[in-house]
Amino acid sequence: MNVADVSVLLAAAVSIGGLGWFFFGPRRARAAQLEGGVQRAVVTVKGGYSPDVIKARQGVPLEMVFDRQESGDCTSRVVFPDLAVSAALPAYQQTTVRLAPASAGTFGFACGMNMVHGTLVVEPGGDPDAGQLGEQPAVTGVSAEEIPAGPSAGGIEATAGVDTEEAERRAEIADLARRVIVGAVLTAPVLFAVIAHDLFGATWVPGVLLNHWVQLALITPVMFYAGWPIHRTGWLALSHRSADMNSLITLGTSAAYGYSLLVTVAPALFPADVRAVYFEAVGVVVTLILLGRLIETRAKAGTGQAIRELLGLQARTARVVRDGAEIEIPAGQVVAGDEVVIRPGEKIPVDAVVVSGSSAVDESMVTGEPMAVVKRAGDSVIGATINTTGSLRVRAEKVGADTMLAQIIRLVQQAQASKAPIQRLADTVSGYFVPAVMAIAIATFAVWFTAGPAPALTLALAAAVSVLIIACPCALGLATPLSIMVGTGKGAQAGILIRSAEALQTAQRLDTIVLDKTGTITAGKPSLTDVRPAGRRSEQDLLTLAAAAEADSEHPLGAAIVAGAGDRGLTLPTAADFDSVTGKGVQATVEGRRLLVGNARLLADAGVATAGLDSVAAGLSADGKTPVLAAVDGQPAGVLAVADPVKDDSAAAIAALRQLGVDVIMITGDSARTAAAIARQVGVHRVLAEVLPEHKAAEISRLQGESRTVGMVGDGINDAPALAAADVGLAIGTGTDVAIEAAGITLISGSLAGVVSAIELSRATMRNIRQNLFFALAYNAIGIPLAAGVLYPFFGIQLSPVIAAAAMALSSLSVVTNANRLRRWRPAPLPAAQPQAVEPVVETGADGTQITDPVCGMAVDPASAPEHRVTSSGTVWFCSAHCAAAFDAAQHPGAPASGQMAAGTM
Repeated sequence: MNVADVSVLLAAAVSIGGLGWFFFGPRRARAAQLEGGVQRAVVTVKGGYSPDVIKARQGVPLEMVFDRQESGDCTSRVVFPDLAVSAALPAYQQTTVRLAPASAGTFGFACGMNMVHGTLVVEPGGDPDAGQLGEQPAVTGVSAEEIPAGPSAGGIEATAGVDTEEAERRAEIADLARRVIVGAVLTAPVLFAVIAHDLFGATWVPGVLLNHWVQLALITPVMFYAGWPIHRTGWLALSHRSADMNSLITLGTSAAYGYSLLVTVAPALFPADVRAVYFEAVGVVVTLILLGRLIETRAKAGTGQAIRELLGLQARTARVVRDGAEIEIPAGQVVAGDEVVIRPGEKIPVDAVVVSGSSAVDESMVTGEPMAVVKRAGDSVIGATINTTGSLRVRAEKVGADTMLAQIIRLVQQAQASKAPIQRLADTVSGYFVPAVMAIAIATFAVWFTAGPAPALTLALAAAVSVLIIACPCALGLATPLSIMVGTGKGAQAGILIRSAEALQTAQRLDTIVLDKTGTITAGKPSLTDVRPAGRRSEQDLLTLAAAAEADSEHPLGAAIVAGAGDRGLTLPTAADFDSVTGKGVQATVEGRRLLVGNARLLADAGVATAGLDSVAAGLSADGKTPVLAAVDGQPAGVLAVADPVKDDSAAAIAALRQLGVDVIMITGDSARTAAAIARQVGVHRVLAEVLPEHKAAEISRLQGESRTVGMVGDGINDAPALAAADVGLAIGTGTDVAIEAAGITLISGSLAGVVSAIELSRATMRNIRQNLFFALAYNAIGIPLAAGVLYPFFGIQLSPVIAAAAMALSSLSVVTNANRLRRWRPAPLPAAQPQAVEPVVETGADGTQITDPVCGMAVDPASAPEHRVTSSGTVWFCSAHCAAAFDAAQHPGAPASGQMAAGTM
C-alpha cells in the first residue's frame, strides 16, 4: 500500500465522519415572532425549508408563512401529518398556514413527496385558552388576500388550491418534456458512437463523434440545461444540510462530468490508462432521470384524481327565487334561506330541504348507492346530487364550506395529509438513507482505488458514481403517501369517508365488529305496533296517557308512540314535571296522574310490580318488537310495542363480514328477548343486550380485553363514547354529528355494506403499501451492493452508471404505477346470502356482574356458576348441569332446542 492509497483511505474516513456531523449535527432553530397576540414565522421554500426548525409557544395562535421561490411538483404542497393539515403552495407566492398549537411537542412537516422535511417545536407556555380558537387546526391553501369573500369561500379555496396545483403540474410536464427532448437529441450521437466503437469495435464510426471536445460540446447543454432542475434542487438541498435523490444524482454526474472535463482540457495531468471520459454516461443518466420524472409526474397526477372529481361535482349555477322572480346566479352566491328551483336533470346546488314537489334524486355520486331516492316536501337533499324526473323547490340550508360535499372534500384532504403508523418505518429509514448512500459511495471509491485492478482511479470513480445514481430515496418516500392518497380518494367516491391514515391502516386488522342495533342494523324509524292495556283500562286511554308523557321526549321510541297516537287521531293533554331517565324511560304528570313510561327497570326502580306485564312483554320481545311498559300512579297500566324494521341489506352485510373472518356482535339497550329476535333475523351469533348508554364504551373495552381488535358501528349521540373507545369507530352518515365526529370512518349512505367496503379498501390499501415498501427496500438493498461492485470479485461484473440510472428511474416509476393500481378498486356487491339459522348467545347485565343462562333465562353470576361451555362466540354460563346438558344437546344437528336461548357469553 503506497502513500496515495493511505491518503485516500484517510480522506475517506474523514469524509464519512464529516458527513455524520453535516447531516446530524445540531441545527439552529428560529423562534416565531409574537405580533398582536399571534405568533408568526416566515419559511423560505427553495430546495428545502429555511429555517427548517421553527419554535413556537403552546396555546398561542401560529401563522407559518411559506414563501415559495421555486416551481416543480416536489414542494408544491406542505403537509403536517401529525396535525392532519395540508396546504397547496403556489410557485413564487406566499401562503399562510394557520395553526392552533394546543399541546406541546415536536411536529414534523414535509413536502407532498415526503422528501423535503422541517420541524415545528411547540414549547410549553403561553395562554392555554388561546389554543382553543378552533376545534381543528385551520389552514388557508392560498394567501388570505386571494380568497374571495362570501358564503362559499371554503369551496372556492379548495378549488383554487387544486387548480393551482394542476396548472403547476402541467407546466412542469411541459418543461420536463422539452428538457428530455434536448437531452435525447444531444446524447444520442455520443452514445451511439461510444457503443458502436468501444463495444462492437466498429471502424466506420465518424472520428468527430469520438473526439473529446465534440462530446464536451454536445453533453455540456445536457448537463447544465436539461439537468438544471436536478442540479439546482440537489445543491440547494445540500446547502440546507439535507439531501435527496437530486443531491445524489448531482454529486454523481458532477463527479463524472468534472473528471471528464479535466481529462479533455488537461490530459497531460493523467496517466495514459486513466484518460477515459464519461460524457455519454452523464448525458444518458441526466436524460433517463428526466424521462423517468416526466413519466412519474404524469402518473402521480392520477393519484389525486378523486379530489378533482369531487370538486367537479359542484353545480356551477343555481336558479333562485328573489322578489317573486326566478333568477340564475353562480352557485357560490346562494345564501341560507334562499328558495331554489330545481328542474329535471339539473344538479342540486346546495344542501337544502324540499319545500314542494316530488322527484327521484340520484345520490350515487355522494353516497355510493346506485338507486335513486324519492324526495318529497320536508325531505333533505344533498348538494351536487342530480334531480332526475320531477321539479323541486327547495330551501337552502347549508352553503359553501358547510355543505356535505365541502365537508367530504375537507375530510379527504385531512386524511391524505395524515400519516399512517407504517410510514414511520419509511421515514426512519429515509432519514438516514441519503447520508448512508454517500458514505457507501466514499467507501466504494476508497476500496476500488486501493484494492481494485488497473485503471484503479477510473474504476473507482465509475463505481462511486453508480452507487450515488442507483440509490433511490424517492421510492421509499412515496411508498406510503401515494397509496394513502389513492385509497382515501377511492373511499370518498364509494361513500366511505376516512378521517385519518391511522384509521385506514387499523381497519385492515379488525377481527370484531360491534353493531349498534337501532339505526345501524335496523332503519332507526320505529313505529307503534301494539297497545296492550292492563286491567279495565282501554287502549285509547293507555295510548293517550303514554303519548302525552312521551311528547317532550327525544328518544325514537317515544317519537313512535306519539306518532302512533297522532295516526289514531288522539288529542294529547299537556304533561308537566317531565323528566327523562337515561337508558330507562320518562316520567311525567298528565292530568294529575303520575306516569312512568319505559322499560322494566324504570318501573322496578319506582317500586312498581311488573309481574302482570312481564309475560306480555316477553311475547312481544320474542316477535322482535320492543316493549314499552307504562304505570299510572304506581300501578301497572299496560304494555305498548314498537318495532324498528331491519334494513334490507343488513343480513347480507353481516354474512359478508363473517366471510371476511370478522366476528359480528350486536349491542343494544333492548331486552334480551327482543335483541335475540333481531339477531336471528340477520344472523348475528352474539348479542350484548340491556346495555345502558353509559356502559357501551365499557363493553368495547371488555371485548378489547379479550385480545380483539374492535370496530364499533353506531349513529347516535349515545354511541359516541363507544365509537371513540373502539380501535376504529365507524359512524353511520345519516346519524348525529356527535357520532360522526367521534368516529374514524363515516359511512355516508347509512348502509352496513359500507363497513364491508371499508375493511376491504383498508386491506387493499395496506397490501398496496407493503408492496411499495418491498419494491423500494428490495430495490435499494440489491441495487446499491451491485453498483458498489460486489459481483466483480466473482464474475468480473461492474455496473455501468448508465444501467444504474435506468434502474433508478424505474424504481420510482414502479412505486407510482403500483399505487395507481388502487384506482381500479371498486366496492364488491354484497353476496346474495341468507342469514344462517342461528340461536344467538345473548349477554345481559352491562355492569359485567351477571349474565343470563341461555336455556332457562335465570340470572347467573359467572363467579359461582356450576357449569360453563366455551363456544366460538365466547364462554356460556349455566345455572345447573341440567341446563348445560340441554345446551349441549341443542348444538348437535337435528337436536331439539332445549328452551329459549336468550342470553349467554362473557
